[in-house]
Amino acid sequence: MIRLSDGPMTWVAAGDSITHGVLHTHGARGWVEHVHERVRWQLDRLTDIVVNTGVSGWTATEVLASYDHLIGRFSPDVLSVSLGTNDALDGPAALPGFHRAMRAIIARTAGAQIVVHTPVPVGETGRARRATLPDYCQAVREIARDTGALLVDHEAYWNARFGAEDPIPWLDDPVHPNAVGHLHMANHTLRTLGLGELRPL
Repeated sequence: MIRLSDGPMTWVAAGDSITHGVLHTHGARGWVEHVHERVRWQLDRLTDIVVNTGVSGWTATEVLASYDHLIGRFSPDVLSVSLGTNDALDGPAALPGFHRAMRAIIARTAGAQIVVHTPVPVGETGRARRATLPDYCQAVREIARDTGALLVDHEAYWNARFGAEDPIPWLDDPVHPNAVGHLHMANHTLRTLGLGELRPL
């Protein structure tokens, strides 16, 4: 659960295209924008700042290499890190580097409340290229356990909803959530952080 201060807080969401929230929502809000709505408006934290530094196509190693630009300069009170979808393209050989980069990002943000997210599952036609994605989800769980970061387990949530079915209703293509998928990501994140969920807009 996120601890809310009496004064204004800075929230930074770092990640890949799913955090970036472009193209595949077709003009609807991405999950970070929904969290922004909940935190700054519905929870009446008007002077909080929510910064989205997601970069389409990026990996944990790339985010770490640009840490100061994407994260450090904002001195976040809350840091959300959602990566692994692109890292999984490099298969099991890249897992140790993913662990190192994710843990380094967390270590460099000492004092912040850290939130880590497992990637969402991909559709059936995208699984061959990302066959090791479940291993990256497990890596995120291990990182959360070892560092004390809050875990938002999107993979488990989506799998509970769809089981062995293709999660096409929540996807725009085999990899990227559509507007419905982003809304589910936002509400699952908010509930996990103890912030309720979005009231109907």
